[in-house]
Amino acid sequence: MIDLHSPADLELLRESIDLECKLAAGRDGKGALPEDFWPTYSAFANTSGGVVVLGVREKKGQFHLEGIANPAKVRKELFDNLNNRKQVSANLLSDASVQEVELEGRTLLVVEIPRANRKQRPVHLTPNPFGHTYRRLNEGDRVLPDEEVKRMLAEQVEDSRDDRILKGYHLDDLCEETLRAYRQVFANREPAHPWNALDDQEFLRQIGGWRRDRETDTAGLTLAGLLMFGWMSTIHEALPNYMLDYQERPEARTELRWVDRVTLDGKWSGNLYDFYRKVYLKLTADLKVPFKLEKGERQDETPVHVALREALANVLVHADYSDRASVLVVKRPDMFGFRNPGLMRVPPEVAIHGGEHDCRNRTLHKMFRFVGVGEQAGSGIPKIYAGWKDQHWRAPALFERNEPYNQTLLELRMVDLLPDDVLAALRRQFGPAFDQLSHDERLTLAAAASERTISHARIMEMTGMQSMEASRLLQGLVRAGLLESHNPGRGAVYCLPGAALPTPEDVFGSSGHLPERFGHLDGSSTHLTGDGSAYLAGSSTHLPDSSGHLVGSSGGLAGSSGHLTDSSGHSAGSSGHLSGTGDTDCPRDTQGRRLTEKLDAPMIDDLAMLDDEFHRELIEEALSARAYRKLDADEMQRIILQVCRGHYVTGSCLAELLKRNADSLRKQHLKQLVQTGRLRLAFPTAPTHQMQAYRSTEDEQP
Repeated sequence: MIDLHSPADLELLRESIDLECKLAAGRDGKGALPEDFWPTYSAFANTSGGVVVLGVREKKGQFHLEGIANPAKVRKELFDNLNNRKQVSANLLSDASVQEVELEGRTLLVVEIPRANRKQRPVHLTPNPFGHTYRRLNEGDRVLPDEEVKRMLAEQVEDSRDDRILKGYHLDDLCEETLRAYRQVFANREPAHPWNALDDQEFLRQIGGWRRDRETDTAGLTLAGLLMFGWMSTIHEALPNYMLDYQERPEARTELRWVDRVTLDGKWSGNLYDFYRKVYLKLTADLKVPFKLEKGERQDETPVHVALREALANVLVHADYSDRASVLVVKRPDMFGFRNPGLMRVPPEVAIHGGEHDCRNRTLHKMFRFVGVGEQAGSGIPKIYAGWKDQHWRAPALFERNEPYNQTLLELRMVDLLPDDVLAALRRQFGPAFDQLSHDERLTLAAAASERTISHARIMEMTGMQSMEASRLLQGLVRAGLLESHNPGRGAVYCLPGAALPTPEDVFGSSGHLPERFGHLDGSSTHLTGDGSAYLAGSSTHLPDSSGHLVGSSGGLAGSSGHLTDSSGHSAGSSGHLSGTGDTDCPRDTQGRRLTEKLDAPMIDDLAMLDDEFHRELIEEALSARAYRKLDADEMQRIILQVCRGHYVTGSCLAELLKRNADSLRKQHLKQLVQTGRLRLAFPTAPTHQMQAYRSTEDEQP
């Protein structure tokens, strides 16, 4: 249970997990459960859990303790409604989940809501799940569309999504060559196995590709059999959204440009087993295998080989092939990335520690296991983490996304967590005290040095810590004077003492010269990535970055639909200029971008100051957004990342270039792109400043 001893602990809690504060005063001031508690309960339960503190007023990001006069009444009302199926579909709370806390003489109720398990979701209000099921998105509760609710209901009742019998499908719908190759591998591993003597149909029955339903007395090919061995066109008849994609990209950026690709192009079977065979060879082609003997035989696999094999199998057997996102595997010089459609059946933090097995496609998992790929014991993800730890690389990042579609992502970065030059600089700054720190504390300081700022989410990603553990680590480093905290609350960032993070006043001067027509940007920096610059006190040494962020189908793994360089494209159209800072005397480059030693890249802060040709190139990059008022979120975010590549762009200039309302642009796109690390802020200590500017992390090299 969460411990609260002072208002400062509330701030700590706000930085670490989803938190909602509600007044709970009631009409008579004695206390009552607020009506808006229930959408939050449903949203937390259907997402990643969270905490609701009753008796606190939250206004403009500040907490005001009000207390509850009669907490027993509120607690009784809570549990009465939790056990009323007309109010909510599932009670996830026990007495221990609701804690009575006294702060400054006022009584609060702290309600800790866990993530519901697969059998409990969707958690919905009223007996009807449609229109009454919520999910947490950023800091709000959003009603889920009916399609998502139906998918949750299917996940609830189907332990395995791939064992259903397909009516009208037969053995001639399978690729004989794929099945022959699979059987050869199986026979090589188990030469004396009795299944080797069976015909194809009986062999498929033994491994789950063919099944008889005794209740209905029907038999036929299973979905797993079709996915594993079928032809692309036949698979598409059963699963119209089915898509496999492997891309080898030449640079450490999320731009969609490849030097090698395997996708559903009609040149091969298009089934899962052939995709696995082709892609695994490509993923491991460049790996160095040191000479190592075991029992007198040379070992041709390293822990990295094992990790990549598990990751590739994992993405195929856990995919929800009815969902809209594609299976995507990316190989870059700095990383390997894996994405599958569908959310995880167990929370990411549980999967990382292993032991809890709930595979979405259990028959597929069994089929891969029969040829030596994967284990049905919940050990796949721990093996991946162990392989990366063996190389002293950054811990893998495993996370989920709900936008634009449900998807699970795994990033495996080949980055040294503690580079020698960073360690040397930190020892110069902090002396012997640095080496007395724990490994995770040294890692945190090294990341702050390399990436300029560090956040709570970043610590969890690097170390695998739980939320409150990461918060305590950060607070301990702050108390010891080894980190400085900025922008308290959900957008908190930390930097090294004396790092002198840039502020709008540093760049624009105290008077600001700020345009009046642009409102405040309520940005967030819960996951900032680096840009290759280090801001160690007393040093201007630039240290190698370890970032860039592999993301889902918008601007990240899926990238863009074409290749555009930083300043490429032909001019088209024109745009009215936005009156910007009015500061015509500041240094500018040949393209009219503001130059300042306070930032690591130039800034577009006034479209009127830009070179005409460069301005036209920006308009060309933003052409789709300017031409269509309604644009797919994926495409809009790709355009934003392209326009912000290689420089910072203020929110007002970006809104003008895209012909969008600045406030809507912030709420719908900019905030999410910052939170997911695809955009970084020019001024991380002042995320809501009206002159905040954004730069894509796609062009940042490790």
